[in-house]
Amino acid sequence: MPPELTAVLALCRNLPSPPGIALRIIELAQDPETDITTAADVIAIDMALSARMLRIANSPLYASRRRIENLGQALTMLGLNATISLALGFTVTQNLSAPGQDQDARARAWRRSILSALAASLLGQARGLRKAEELMLAGLLQDIGVLVLAQSEPERYLPLLRQAGDNDQLLALEREQLDCTHAEVGAWMAEQWDLPRYLVEAIAHSEAPATPEDTFQACVALSGAVADIWLSADADAAREHALQRVHETLNLDSAQFDQVLARIGEALPEISALFETTLISPSRVQQLIDHAQELATLRNLREMQDAALARQRADEFEARANRLAEQAHRDALTGVLNRRQLEAVLEQEFLRATRHGWPLSVAFIDLDDFKKINDAHGHLLGDQVLRAFAGKLQEHLRNSDTVARFGGEEFIALLPNTTEPVALEVVRRVLASIVNTPMAEVDSGPLFVTFSAGVATQGGYERFADVQDLLKAADDVLYRSKNLGRNRVIARSPTTTPA
Repeated sequence: MPPELTAVLALCRNLPSPPGIALRIIELAQDPETDITTAADVIAIDMALSARMLRIANSPLYASRRRIENLGQALTMLGLNATISLALGFTVTQNLSAPGQDQDARARAWRRSILSALAASLLGQARGLRKAEELMLAGLLQDIGVLVLAQSEPERYLPLLRQAGDNDQLLALEREQLDCTHAEVGAWMAEQWDLPRYLVEAIAHSEAPATPEDTFQACVALSGAVADIWLSADADAAREHALQRVHETLNLDSAQFDQVLARIGEALPEISALFETTLISPSRVQQLIDHAQELATLRNLREMQDAALARQRADEFEARANRLAEQAHRDALTGVLNRRQLEAVLEQEFLRATRHGWPLSVAFIDLDDFKKINDAHGHLLGDQVLRAFAGKLQEHLRNSDTVARFGGEEFIALLPNTTEPVALEVVRRVLASIVNTPMAEVDSGPLFVTFSAGVATQGGYERFADVQDLLKAADDVLYRSKNLGRNRVIARSPTTTPA
Protein backbone atom coordinates (compact mmCIF):
# COMPACT_ATOMS: atom_id res chain seq x y z
CA MET A 1 0.00 0.00 0.00
CA PRO A 2 1.19 3.58 -0.59
CA PRO A 3 3.01 4.96 2.47
CA GLU A 4 0.89 8.12 2.55
CA LEU A 5 -2.24 5.95 2.79
CA THR A 6 -0.90 3.82 5.64
CA ALA A 7 -0.08 6.97 7.58
CA VAL A 8 -3.72 8.06 7.32
CA LEU A 9 -5.08 4.57 8.08
CA ALA A 10 -3.01 4.33 11.25
CA LEU A 11 -5.20 7.05 12.79
CA CYS A 12 -8.47 5.28 11.95
CA ARG A 13 -10.06 3.77 15.06
CA ASN A 14 -13.79 4.45 15.25
CA LEU A 15 -15.71 2.93 12.34
CA PRO A 16 -19.41 3.62 11.76
CA SER A 17 -22.26 1.18 12.33
CA PRO A 18 -25.70 1.07 10.68
CA PRO A 19 -28.13 3.46 12.41
CA GLY A 20 -30.44 0.55 13.16
CA ILE A 21 -27.69 -1.08 15.21
CA ALA A 22 -27.30 2.10 17.24
CA LEU A 23 -31.01 2.22 18.03
CA ARG A 24 -31.03 -1.47 18.92
CA ILE A 25 -28.12 -0.95 21.30
CA ILE A 26 -30.08 1.79 23.09
CA GLU A 27 -33.00 -0.61 23.47
CA LEU A 28 -30.70 -3.26 24.94
CA ALA A 29 -29.20 -0.74 27.37
CA GLN A 30 -32.66 0.14 28.69
CA ASP A 31 -33.86 -3.46 29.01
CA PRO A 32 -33.10 -4.98 32.45
CA GLU A 33 -33.65 -8.45 30.99
CA THR A 34 -30.89 -8.07 28.39
CA ASP A 35 -28.32 -10.84 28.51
CA ILE A 36 -24.98 -11.42 26.81
CA THR A 37 -26.52 -13.70 24.17
CA THR A 38 -28.99 -11.01 23.06
CA ALA A 39 -26.21 -8.43 22.88
CA ALA A 40 -24.05 -10.84 20.90
CA ASP A 41 -26.81 -11.39 18.34
CA VAL A 42 -26.86 -7.65 17.58
CA ILE A 43 -23.10 -7.10 17.66
CA ALA A 44 -22.42 -10.17 15.50
CA ILE A 45 -24.01 -8.49 12.44
CA ASP A 46 -21.98 -5.27 12.70
CA MET A 47 -18.43 -5.57 11.38
CA ALA A 48 -17.19 -2.33 12.97
CA LEU A 49 -18.52 -3.21 16.40
CA SER A 50 -17.37 -6.85 16.19
CA ALA A 51 -13.82 -5.84 15.25
CA ARG A 52 -13.68 -3.31 18.06
CA MET A 53 -14.94 -5.74 20.71
CA LEU A 54 -12.42 -8.34 19.58
CA ARG A 55 -9.62 -5.79 19.59
CA ILE A 56 -10.42 -4.60 23.12
CA ALA A 57 -10.77 -8.12 24.51
CA ASN A 58 -7.25 -8.88 23.23
CA SER A 59 -5.81 -5.60 24.48
CA PRO A 60 -3.45 -5.28 27.50
CA LEU A 61 -6.37 -3.70 29.39
CA TYR A 62 -7.89 -7.12 29.95
CA ALA A 63 -4.64 -9.12 29.83
CA SER A 64 -6.37 -12.43 29.10
CA ARG A 65 -4.33 -15.53 29.78
CA ARG A 66 -5.46 -16.95 26.46
CA ARG A 67 -5.87 -15.54 22.97
CA ILE A 68 -9.44 -14.42 22.20
CA GLU A 69 -10.33 -15.95 18.84
CA ASN A 70 -14.05 -15.21 18.32
CA LEU A 71 -16.80 -12.83 19.33
CA GLY A 72 -18.34 -15.17 21.89
CA GLN A 73 -15.07 -15.39 23.78
CA ALA A 74 -14.61 -11.61 23.54
CA LEU A 75 -18.02 -10.73 24.98
CA THR A 76 -17.66 -13.34 27.71
CA MET A 77 -14.35 -11.77 28.65
CA LEU A 78 -15.77 -8.24 28.65
CA GLY A 79 -19.01 -9.07 30.46
CA LEU A 80 -22.50 -7.73 29.82
CA ASN A 81 -22.12 -4.25 31.33
CA ALA A 82 -18.85 -3.53 29.59
CA THR A 83 -20.22 -4.86 26.30
CA ILE A 84 -23.31 -2.63 26.40
CA SER A 85 -21.32 0.40 27.58
CA LEU A 86 -18.72 0.01 24.84
CA ALA A 87 -21.38 -0.58 22.20
CA LEU A 88 -23.23 2.58 23.25
CA GLY A 89 -20.05 4.65 23.08
CA PHE A 90 -18.97 3.23 19.70
CA THR A 91 -22.25 3.39 17.82
CA VAL A 92 -24.61 6.06 19.04
CA THR A 93 -23.24 9.59 18.60
CA GLN A 94 -21.73 9.42 15.13
CA ASN A 95 -24.20 6.93 13.67
CA LEU A 96 -27.42 8.66 14.67
CA SER A 97 -26.32 12.22 14.06
CA ALA A 98 -24.90 11.86 10.54
CA PRO A 99 -27.38 10.13 8.22
CA GLY A 100 -27.53 10.96 4.53
CA GLN A 101 -25.57 10.28 1.37
CA ASP A 102 -22.48 8.92 3.14
CA GLN A 103 -24.59 6.43 5.08
CA ASP A 104 -26.17 5.30 1.81
CA ALA A 105 -22.73 4.76 0.27
CA ARG A 106 -21.68 2.62 3.22
CA ALA A 107 -24.96 0.72 3.31
CA ARG A 108 -23.87 -1.64 0.53
CA ALA A 109 -20.77 -2.61 2.51
CA TRP A 110 -22.89 -3.19 5.62
CA ARG A 111 -25.37 -5.37 3.72
CA ARG A 112 -22.62 -7.29 1.95
CA SER A 113 -20.78 -7.94 5.23
CA ILE A 114 -23.87 -9.50 6.85
CA LEU A 115 -24.69 -11.60 3.79
CA SER A 116 -21.05 -12.72 3.60
CA ALA A 117 -21.03 -13.62 7.28
CA LEU A 118 -24.08 -15.85 6.86
CA ALA A 119 -22.70 -17.34 3.64
CA ALA A 120 -19.26 -18.14 5.08
CA SER A 121 -20.77 -19.85 8.11
CA LEU A 122 -23.31 -21.88 6.09
CA LEU A 123 -20.77 -22.88 3.42
CA GLY A 124 -18.51 -24.10 6.21
CA GLN A 125 -21.35 -26.10 7.74
CA ALA A 126 -22.09 -27.66 4.35
CA ARG A 127 -18.44 -28.78 4.19
CA GLY A 128 -18.48 -30.09 7.77
CA LEU A 129 -16.27 -27.40 9.34
CA ARG A 130 -16.79 -27.00 13.09
CA LYS A 131 -15.89 -23.30 13.17
CA ALA A 132 -19.23 -21.64 12.55
CA GLU A 133 -18.56 -18.61 14.76
CA GLU A 134 -15.05 -18.02 13.41
CA LEU A 135 -16.31 -18.35 9.83
CA MET A 136 -19.12 -15.89 10.46
CA LEU A 137 -16.70 -13.40 12.01
CA ALA A 138 -14.23 -13.74 9.12
CA GLY A 139 -17.04 -13.33 6.56
CA LEU A 140 -18.34 -10.30 8.43
CA LEU A 141 -14.95 -8.57 8.59
CA GLN A 142 -13.67 -9.35 5.10
CA ASP A 143 -14.93 -5.98 3.76
CA ILE A 144 -13.95 -3.91 6.79
CA GLY A 145 -11.39 -2.19 4.55
CA VAL A 146 -14.33 -0.48 2.82
CA LEU A 147 -15.40 1.20 6.06
CA VAL A 148 -11.79 2.03 6.93
CA LEU A 149 -11.22 3.74 3.59
CA ALA A 150 -14.58 5.54 3.73
CA GLN A 151 -13.73 6.83 7.20
CA SER A 152 -10.08 7.71 6.52
CA GLU A 153 -10.30 9.00 2.94
CA PRO A 154 -13.95 10.05 2.50
CA GLU A 155 -13.30 12.60 -0.28
CA ARG A 156 -11.40 10.06 -2.40
CA TYR A 157 -13.18 6.85 -1.52
CA LEU A 158 -16.90 7.62 -1.12
CA PRO A 159 -17.19 8.60 -4.82
CA LEU A 160 -15.70 5.22 -5.71
CA LEU A 161 -18.33 3.47 -3.57
CA ARG A 162 -21.13 5.37 -5.28
CA GLN A 163 -19.66 4.84 -8.74
CA ALA A 164 -19.04 1.08 -8.47
CA GLY A 165 -21.94 -1.06 -9.64
CA ASP A 166 -20.61 -4.24 -8.02
CA ASN A 167 -17.65 -5.56 -6.05
CA ASP A 168 -15.52 -6.31 -9.13
CA GLN A 169 -15.91 -2.74 -10.33
CA LEU A 170 -15.06 -1.45 -6.86
CA LEU A 171 -11.84 -3.50 -6.83
CA ALA A 172 -10.87 -2.16 -10.23
CA LEU A 173 -11.50 1.44 -9.16
CA GLU A 174 -9.51 0.90 -5.94
CA ARG A 175 -6.49 -0.43 -7.83
CA GLU A 176 -6.67 2.44 -10.29
CA GLN A 177 -7.22 5.28 -7.80
CA LEU A 178 -5.59 3.98 -4.60
CA ASP A 179 -3.01 1.45 -5.81
CA CYS A 180 -4.44 -1.11 -3.37
CA THR A 181 -7.72 -2.92 -2.59
CA HIS A 182 -10.02 -2.80 0.40
CA ALA A 183 -8.96 -6.39 1.18
CA GLU A 184 -5.34 -5.29 1.54
CA VAL A 185 -6.39 -2.31 3.66
CA GLY A 186 -8.63 -4.48 5.86
CA ALA A 187 -5.88 -7.06 6.44
CA TRP A 188 -3.38 -4.30 7.29
CA MET A 189 -5.82 -2.75 9.78
CA ALA A 190 -6.63 -6.15 11.31
CA GLU A 191 -2.92 -6.70 11.87
CA GLN A 192 -2.51 -3.23 13.39
CA TRP A 193 -5.43 -3.97 15.71
CA ASP A 194 -3.82 -7.28 16.73
CA LEU A 195 -6.82 -9.32 15.65
CA PRO A 196 -6.34 -13.12 15.53
CA ARG A 197 -4.09 -14.30 12.73
CA TYR A 198 -6.80 -16.37 11.03
CA LEU A 199 -8.84 -13.16 10.56
CA VAL A 200 -5.90 -11.27 9.08
CA GLU A 201 -5.30 -14.10 6.59
CA ALA A 202 -9.00 -14.50 5.75
CA ILE A 203 -9.41 -10.76 5.05
CA ALA A 204 -6.18 -10.63 3.02
CA HIS A 205 -7.29 -13.50 0.75
CA SER A 206 -10.97 -12.60 0.59
CA GLU A 207 -10.68 -11.18 -2.94
CA ALA A 208 -8.16 -13.73 -4.22
CA PRO A 209 -9.19 -16.88 -6.13
CA ALA A 210 -10.44 -19.41 -3.59
CA THR A 211 -8.19 -22.45 -3.19
CA PRO A 212 -9.57 -25.79 -1.93
CA GLU A 213 -6.41 -26.49 0.11
CA ASP A 214 -7.62 -24.24 2.93
CA THR A 215 -11.36 -24.87 3.27
CA PHE A 216 -11.81 -22.15 5.90
CA GLN A 217 -10.31 -19.41 3.73
CA ALA A 218 -12.12 -20.78 0.68
CA CYS A 219 -15.49 -20.41 2.44
CA VAL A 220 -14.67 -16.80 3.31
CA ALA A 221 -13.42 -15.96 -0.19
CA LEU A 222 -16.54 -17.49 -1.78
CA SER A 223 -18.96 -15.84 0.66
CA GLY A 224 -18.67 -12.51 -1.11
CA ALA A 225 -19.79 -14.04 -4.41
CA VAL A 226 -22.78 -15.58 -2.61
CA ALA A 227 -23.60 -12.23 -1.00
CA ASP A 228 -23.59 -10.56 -4.41
CA ILE A 229 -26.61 -12.68 -5.44
CA TRP A 230 -28.75 -10.40 -3.27
CA LEU A 231 -26.93 -7.21 -4.28
CA SER A 232 -26.52 -7.72 -8.03
CA ALA A 233 -28.85 -6.21 -10.59
CA ASP A 234 -28.84 -9.62 -12.33
CA ALA A 235 -29.46 -12.10 -9.51
CA ASP A 236 -29.66 -15.13 -11.84
CA ALA A 237 -26.27 -14.44 -13.40
CA ALA A 238 -24.77 -13.82 -9.96
CA ARG A 239 -26.19 -17.12 -8.73
CA GLU A 240 -24.74 -19.07 -11.66
CA HIS A 241 -21.36 -17.42 -11.15
CA ALA A 242 -21.38 -18.16 -7.41
CA LEU A 243 -22.58 -21.75 -7.92
CA GLN A 244 -19.80 -22.44 -10.42
CA ARG A 245 -17.12 -21.12 -8.05
CA VAL A 246 -18.56 -22.96 -5.04
CA HIS A 247 -18.81 -26.22 -6.97
CA GLU A 248 -15.25 -25.97 -8.32
CA THR A 249 -13.73 -25.10 -4.96
CA LEU A 250 -15.90 -26.75 -2.30
CA ASN A 251 -17.45 -29.50 -4.46
CA LEU A 252 -21.02 -28.60 -3.40
CA ASP A 253 -23.73 -29.49 -5.91
CA SER A 254 -26.68 -27.33 -6.94
CA ALA A 255 -29.03 -28.80 -4.32
CA GLN A 256 -26.57 -28.21 -1.48
CA PHE A 257 -25.93 -24.70 -2.72
CA ASP A 258 -29.66 -23.92 -2.84
CA GLN A 259 -29.97 -25.09 0.76
CA VAL A 260 -27.31 -22.55 1.73
CA LEU A 261 -29.19 -19.79 -0.12
CA ALA A 262 -32.48 -20.80 1.50
CA ARG A 263 -31.02 -20.59 5.00
CA ILE A 264 -29.55 -17.16 4.25
CA GLY A 265 -32.94 -16.04 3.00
CA GLU A 266 -34.61 -17.20 6.22
CA ALA A 267 -32.30 -15.00 8.33
CA LEU A 268 -32.59 -11.85 6.22
CA PRO A 269 -36.03 -10.38 7.08
CA GLU A 270 -35.12 -9.61 10.69
CA ILE A 271 -31.67 -8.31 9.75
CA SER A 272 -33.00 -6.13 6.92
CA ALA A 273 -34.96 -4.02 9.41
CA LEU A 274 -31.66 -2.57 10.63
CA PHE A 275 -31.14 -0.92 7.22
CA GLU A 276 -34.66 0.39 6.88
CA THR A 277 -34.65 2.39 10.10
CA THR A 278 -36.21 5.81 9.55
CA LEU A 279 -34.45 8.37 11.67
CA ILE A 280 -36.71 10.97 13.16
CA SER A 281 -36.24 14.69 13.72
CA PRO A 282 -32.85 16.09 14.76
CA SER A 283 -34.24 17.09 18.15
CA ARG A 284 -35.42 13.54 18.79
CA VAL A 285 -32.07 12.19 17.66
CA GLN A 286 -30.32 14.48 20.15
CA GLN A 287 -32.62 13.25 22.90
CA LEU A 288 -31.70 9.66 22.04
CA ILE A 289 -28.01 10.55 22.08
CA ASP A 290 -28.29 12.26 25.46
CA HIS A 291 -30.20 9.30 26.85
CA ALA A 292 -27.64 6.87 25.47
CA GLN A 293 -24.77 8.81 27.00
CA GLU A 294 -26.50 8.76 30.38
CA LEU A 295 -27.03 5.01 30.07
CA ALA A 296 -23.38 4.58 29.09
CA THR A 297 -22.25 6.51 32.19
CA LEU A 298 -24.39 4.39 34.51
CA ARG A 299 -23.22 1.16 32.93
CA ASN A 300 -19.65 2.46 33.06
CA LEU A 301 -19.86 2.74 36.83
CA ARG A 302 -21.35 -0.73 37.07
CA GLU A 303 -18.70 -2.09 34.75
CA MET A 304 -15.92 -0.62 36.90
CA GLN A 305 -17.37 -2.43 39.90
CA ASP A 306 -17.71 -5.64 37.92
CA ALA A 307 -14.16 -5.29 36.55
CA ALA A 308 -12.72 -4.91 40.04
CA LEU A 309 -14.64 -7.98 41.20
CA ALA A 310 -13.61 -9.90 38.08
CA ARG A 311 -9.93 -9.06 38.63
CA GLN A 312 -10.21 -10.18 42.24
CA ARG A 313 -11.81 -13.44 41.18
CA ALA A 314 -9.26 -13.95 38.41
CA ASP A 315 -6.43 -13.47 40.90
CA GLU A 316 -8.10 -15.94 43.28
CA PHE A 317 -8.58 -18.48 40.49
CA GLU A 318 -4.97 -18.04 39.37
CA ALA A 319 -3.69 -18.49 42.91
CA ARG A 320 -5.86 -21.57 43.32
CA ALA A 321 -4.66 -22.99 40.00
CA ASN A 322 -1.06 -22.39 41.05
CA ARG A 323 -1.71 -24.15 44.36
CA LEU A 324 -3.30 -27.10 42.60
CA ALA A 325 -0.42 -27.29 40.12
CA GLU A 326 2.06 -27.14 42.98
CA GLN A 327 0.18 -29.85 44.86
CA ALA A 328 0.22 -32.05 41.76
CA HIS A 329 4.02 -31.81 41.76
CA ARG A 330 4.44 -32.51 45.47
CA ASP A 331 4.44 -35.69 47.52
CA ALA A 332 1.26 -35.53 49.60
CA LEU A 333 2.94 -36.78 52.79
CA THR A 334 6.29 -35.02 52.91
CA GLY A 335 5.75 -31.93 50.74
CA VAL A 336 8.88 -32.52 48.66
CA LEU A 337 8.67 -33.24 44.93
CA ASN A 338 7.01 -36.48 43.92
CA ARG A 339 8.62 -39.06 41.69
CA ARG A 340 6.88 -37.92 38.49
CA GLN A 341 8.03 -34.33 38.92
CA LEU A 342 11.50 -35.53 39.91
CA GLU A 343 11.82 -37.27 36.54
CA ALA A 344 10.95 -34.02 34.73
CA VAL A 345 13.38 -31.93 36.78
CA LEU A 346 16.14 -34.52 36.52
CA GLU A 347 15.74 -34.73 32.74
CA GLN A 348 15.93 -30.93 32.50
CA GLU A 349 19.00 -30.68 34.73
CA PHE A 350 20.69 -33.58 32.93
CA LEU A 351 20.26 -31.85 29.56
CA ARG A 352 21.49 -28.54 30.98
CA ALA A 353 24.55 -30.17 32.56
CA THR A 354 25.36 -32.04 29.34
CA ARG A 355 24.96 -28.90 27.21
CA HIS A 356 27.14 -26.68 29.43
CA GLY A 357 29.59 -29.31 30.63
CA TRP A 358 28.56 -28.82 34.28
CA PRO A 359 28.70 -31.61 36.85
CA LEU A 360 25.37 -32.95 38.12
CA SER A 361 25.38 -35.00 41.32
CA VAL A 362 22.59 -37.29 42.53
CA ALA A 363 22.35 -38.70 46.05
CA PHE A 364 20.12 -41.75 46.51
CA ILE A 365 19.11 -41.80 50.22
CA ASP A 366 17.39 -44.56 52.19
CA LEU A 367 16.40 -44.39 55.88
CA ASP A 368 17.97 -47.25 57.81
CA ASP A 369 15.69 -49.86 59.41
CA PHE A 370 12.57 -47.81 58.77
CA LYS A 371 10.39 -50.93 58.83
CA LYS A 372 11.32 -51.40 62.49
CA ILE A 373 9.94 -47.92 63.28
CA ASN A 374 6.61 -48.76 61.65
CA ASP A 375 6.46 -52.14 63.38
CA ALA A 376 7.33 -50.74 66.80
CA HIS A 377 5.43 -47.45 66.77
CA GLY A 378 2.86 -47.64 63.96
CA HIS A 379 2.56 -46.12 60.53
CA LEU A 380 1.30 -42.75 61.76
CA LEU A 381 4.50 -42.15 63.66
CA GLY A 382 6.43 -43.50 60.68
CA ASP A 383 4.74 -40.83 58.55
CA GLN A 384 5.76 -38.21 61.09
CA VAL A 385 9.37 -39.35 60.81
CA LEU A 386 9.27 -39.16 57.01
CA ARG A 387 7.88 -35.62 57.12
CA ALA A 388 10.47 -34.48 59.66
CA PHE A 389 13.31 -36.11 57.75
CA ALA A 390 12.27 -34.53 54.43
CA GLY A 391 12.10 -31.10 56.07
CA LYS A 392 15.55 -31.42 57.65
CA LEU A 393 17.02 -32.68 54.38
CA GLN A 394 15.72 -29.60 52.57
CA GLU A 395 17.05 -27.30 55.28
CA HIS A 396 20.61 -28.49 54.71
CA LEU A 397 20.60 -28.04 50.92
CA ARG A 398 20.68 -24.98 48.67
CA ASN A 399 17.62 -23.42 47.08
CA SER A 400 18.95 -24.56 43.72
CA ASP A 401 19.06 -28.18 44.89
CA THR A 402 16.06 -30.50 44.60
CA VAL A 403 14.69 -32.97 47.12
CA ALA A 404 12.16 -35.60 46.04
CA ARG A 405 10.58 -38.67 47.55
CA PHE A 406 11.39 -41.61 45.31
CA GLY A 407 9.13 -44.03 47.14
CA GLY A 408 8.60 -45.42 50.65
CA GLU A 409 11.54 -44.28 52.78
CA GLU A 410 13.75 -43.52 49.73
CA PHE A 411 14.64 -39.95 48.78
CA ILE A 412 16.64 -38.29 46.02
CA ALA A 413 18.78 -35.17 46.44
CA LEU A 414 19.65 -33.51 43.14
CA LEU A 415 22.65 -31.14 43.28
CA PRO A 416 23.25 -29.22 40.01
CA ASN A 417 26.71 -27.87 39.18
CA THR A 418 28.20 -29.86 42.06
CA THR A 419 31.20 -32.16 41.74
CA GLU A 420 31.25 -35.60 43.31
CA PRO A 421 33.64 -34.74 46.18
CA VAL A 422 31.59 -31.67 47.10
CA ALA A 423 28.29 -33.60 46.89
CA LEU A 424 29.77 -36.35 49.04
CA GLU A 425 30.82 -33.82 51.68
CA VAL A 426 27.41 -32.12 51.65
CA VAL A 427 25.46 -35.36 52.14
CA ARG A 428 27.88 -36.48 54.89
CA ARG A 429 27.22 -33.20 56.73
CA VAL A 430 23.49 -33.84 56.39
CA LEU A 431 23.95 -37.32 57.89
CA ALA A 432 26.02 -35.94 60.77
CA SER A 433 23.22 -33.50 61.57
CA ILE A 434 20.38 -35.99 61.15
CA VAL A 435 21.81 -38.57 63.56
CA ASN A 436 21.79 -35.92 66.30
CA THR A 437 18.32 -34.53 65.55
CA PRO A 438 15.23 -36.31 66.93
CA MET A 439 12.63 -37.02 64.26
CA ALA A 440 9.82 -37.73 66.73
CA GLU A 441 9.01 -38.28 70.41
CA VAL A 442 7.98 -41.75 71.66
CA ASP A 443 7.31 -43.13 75.12
CA SER A 444 10.94 -44.09 75.57
CA GLY A 445 12.14 -40.60 74.58
CA PRO A 446 13.34 -38.89 71.38
CA LEU A 447 13.52 -41.05 68.27
CA PHE A 448 16.65 -40.73 66.12
CA VAL A 449 17.26 -42.16 62.66
CA THR A 450 20.21 -42.74 60.34
CA PHE A 451 20.38 -43.16 56.62
CA SER A 452 22.54 -44.70 53.93
CA ALA A 453 23.29 -42.89 50.71
CA GLY A 454 25.03 -43.35 47.38
CA VAL A 455 26.33 -40.46 45.28
CA ALA A 456 26.88 -40.55 41.52
CA THR A 457 27.88 -37.62 39.30
CA GLN A 458 27.43 -36.87 35.63
CA GLY A 459 30.73 -35.39 34.43
CA GLY A 460 34.18 -35.70 35.88
CA TYR A 461 34.84 -39.35 36.72
CA GLU A 462 32.33 -40.72 34.22
CA ARG A 463 29.58 -39.70 31.82
CA PHE A 464 26.21 -41.45 31.62
CA ALA A 465 24.10 -41.95 28.52
CA ASP A 466 20.87 -40.76 30.15
CA VAL A 467 19.22 -39.95 33.48
CA GLN A 468 18.19 -43.54 34.10
CA ASP A 469 21.81 -44.68 33.96
CA LEU A 470 22.75 -41.90 36.39
CA LEU A 471 19.97 -42.91 38.83
CA LYS A 472 20.93 -46.56 38.57
CA ALA A 473 24.53 -45.71 39.35
CA ALA A 474 23.51 -43.84 42.50
CA ASP A 475 21.18 -46.70 43.46
CA ASP A 476 23.98 -49.24 43.06
CA VAL A 477 26.21 -47.18 45.34
CA LEU A 478 23.38 -46.93 47.89
CA TYR A 479 23.17 -50.72 48.15
CA ARG A 480 26.93 -50.92 48.50
CA SER A 481 26.60 -48.43 51.36
CA LYS A 482 23.97 -50.60 53.05
CA ASN A 483 26.08 -53.74 52.60
CA LEU A 484 28.96 -51.97 54.34
CA GLY A 485 26.85 -51.55 57.48
CA ARG A 486 24.44 -48.63 56.84
CA ASN A 487 24.69 -45.16 58.40
CA ARG A 488 27.17 -43.99 55.81
CA VAL A 489 27.56 -42.10 52.52
CA ILE A 490 29.78 -43.34 49.72
CA ALA A 491 30.34 -42.21 46.15
CA ARG A 492 30.60 -43.92 42.80
CA SER A 493 34.22 -42.88 42.29
CA PRO A 494 36.74 -45.52 43.45
CA THR A 495 38.99 -42.78 44.84
CA THR A 496 36.46 -41.76 47.55
CA THR A 497 36.63 -43.57 50.85
CA PRO A 498 33.55 -44.79 52.76
CA ALA A 499 32.44 -42.76 55.78
